[in-house]
Amino acid sequence: MVSIRAAVAVLTLLLACLPATNAYAGLPGCCRSYMTSKIPFKRIRGYSVQTDIEMCPINAIIFHTKRGKACTNPALNWVMDYVNRLRNKAQMVHNKTSNLKK
Repeated sequence: MVSIRAAVAVLTLLLACLPATNAYAGLPGCCRSYMTSKIPFKRIRGYSVQTDIEMCPINAIIFHTKRGKACTNPALNWVMDYVNRLRNKAQMVHNKTSNLKK
């Protein structure tokens, strides 16, 4: 009969090895590489942030477009410029909406 300690030890070993497997790196929606070209700003509908501590292999800014997602490098100036422009746009919408409620 397998003891509980042995079962826990095997389970712990399996969980410790999980990050090295393809199942770990194969999470749906994770960016694994960056696109190489710049996207026209007018095509971007929004963005999300991916960090490598969220079980994905790289840090990325994911721009959402009509055609899908675009994984971009947050170290590039144009990427952070787009993020700031989108934040400013969201702040303007917030301010307009807040003023209407008063």
